[in-house]
This record gives sequence, C-alpha cells and structure tokens, in this order.
Amino acid sequence: MKAAYFYDTGDIRVEETSVPQAAPDELVIKMKASAICGTDLRIFKFGHFKIPAGERRVLGHEIAGEVVQVGTQVENFKVGMRVALPPNVGCGSCAMCRKGFTQLCPTYEAFGISYDGGFQEYIRVPGNAVRRGNVVPVPEGISWEEAAMVEPFSCAYHSYKALNIRPGDSVVVIGAGPIGACHVLMSRLAGASRVIVADVQDSRLAGMKALGADAVINSATTDLRTAVMAETGGEGASVVITACSVPEVQAVAMEIAATHGRINLFGGMPKGKEIVPLNTNLIHYKELTVLGTTGSSINDYCESMALVAAGRLSLLPLATARFTIDEINDAFRYALSGEGMKALVVEG
Repeated sequence: MKAAYFYDTGDIRVEETSVPQAAPDELVIKMKASAICGTDLRIFKFGHFKIPAGERRVLGHEIAGEVVQVGTQVENFKVGMRVALPPNVGCGSCAMCRKGFTQLCPTYEAFGISYDGGFQEYIRVPGNAVRRGNVVPVPEGISWEEAAMVEPFSCAYHSYKALNIRPGDSVVVIGAGPIGACHVLMSRLAGASRVIVADVQDSRLAGMKALGADAVINSATTDLRTAVMAETGGEGASVVITACSVPEVQAVAMEIAATHGRINLFGGMPKGKEIVPLNTNLIHYKELTVLGTTGSSINDYCESMALVAAGRLSLLPLATARFTIDEINDAFRYALSGEGMKALVVEG
C-alpha cells in the first residue's frame, strides 16, 4: 500500500509499505477521505514534540473510511462499516477523561501525531482507540468527504457551546480560513443575528459571504475597530472569535467586543509568541468574558456528526481541492498557499 511519511520539516515522502494487520483488539480501515488541517501544516513547517527526531509519521487526523479488518476481540464493528475517527485518544482515567474532555488529557495520543494517520491507504486503529470511543459510525447520506470534515467543525461546535452563542448575538470571526468558515456555519445555525468575518485576503472573504456571513472586512485595508462599530451600531460585537494565530488580533478582540461581550482566543499562538500584551482595563470595565477552547471531545464530535446527518448544515462547500496520496506534496503546497479552503486526500 501507499503511505505518505513525514520525516522532517518540509519532508514528506510517498512510500510503499505493508498493509497493516489488525491485532485481536484492533481495526483496520481503508481511507476514503482525509483532510489537511492547520495542525498538519504546523507539523510540516515546525515539527511536533510527539514526533521525535529520526522517527517518521503518517500525518492526517481528519479521517473517514471503511472497516476492512476486525480483530477477534472487537465487538460492535463489522467489515464494510462506514466510520470516522475523532483524533484525540485519552488515557481514560485522568480527571479530564473522567469528565469527558478527552482532548485535554495530559497524556493523550492522536492519529496523525503519535499514531499513523490518514494520509495512507489503510489505517490501523489501536485497541485503546477502539475501546475509548474513537471510532464513530458515519450515517448513510453523509459523503466520505463531509465525514472527514466533521472533525474541524466539531472544534467550532465546542467553541460555540463554551461561548453560548444565541439568537440576537452579533459575532465577529477574525480569520477566514477553513476553521473560520466552520465558526460562520455554527454561528448561523445558533441563530446569530449578524455574522461578520475579518481577514486580509479578499478571495477568502468572498467565500465567507457564500457561506452566510452578513458582512466581511478586509482588515489590511480597513480599520477593523471602525468597521465593526459601524456594523454593530456602535455597540461592538456580542461575540469575538480569533480564528487565526496572530498575537495582535487577540488584543484587538478586547477593543471590538461589546460590554458583556464574550471572546474566544481560539487560535493558538506560535512558539515564542505566546505572551500577548492585553489592555485588561477593557476586560474589567466592559465586564468581558475571555476564554479559550481547544479541539473537541468525542461527545462534541458525535453531536456534530448528528447535525450534519440531520441536514442542518453542509460542510461540502469547504472542500475546494482533492488530491491522491501520490499528490501529497501538491496537496500541502495548495493548503499552505491559502488559495482555497480544505484540501482533501482521497482514495486513488
């Protein structure tokens, strides 16, 4: 079979390797679609602490596929089932796992990081991932591509729950990439009265309008503070989501939030830029709620899959380019270029 191995920063190679065999407590799935995520791009550029120097890894954690092998000890799964893989596998016994926040497990494992991920023809699903709920059936009617993109949407869904977005809210999403698009879809579904997206790239902003944004702002050519105040009748935004990794954006979020506004510092900062100066008087005098969310739990993932299955939203518009495993380096170049939204690796 073919697998795309990450060896070092900027170095991914497609190689022939043996098809994995399921141990008694494992599954093997045939990859049908696996999307490239911002985390994959960061690993490609900077590496990851869970991938030691000298060790190769198949990246890709937004995965959907068909079960082709079932270990003798595995119940509730059979050959031919359509499944998707929530990526973060918790230990099952720590405080966060017991509370259901598997993505916050301090010793988590993850597909595409500590386990080989989706950019290969066949994927071995370790026994602990099977036991801890990291194999989720894909309902009929959801395409492979849409099933793969449930994972990034579930991260926006987790954010929505923390922010308690509700009808009447005005929402500003800063960052018009794929995850910003997921925040737009979720905010519309939650009943936000006005969804505003800011970015520095006109082509991506045009895509946000197509997904339902009420207004878009090119913050490279327009003052973001002035524009948001104009769009919100001088009040500022009820909710601000920083869906990008730009330190200055976090500071601006405090300025454009309304009194009693809620802010999610969604995008993590690059190493060396984690310390961001903030005007804490704005938090104090406007009584702002400032929070962060990261990833999603298995429960978030399953609820997100149910929303898609019910037809409450479509993720297919996010898929703007498709590549085979042999074209993996072209796929990464496309994703890094910012030309479109999601690049998907699909079976050849």
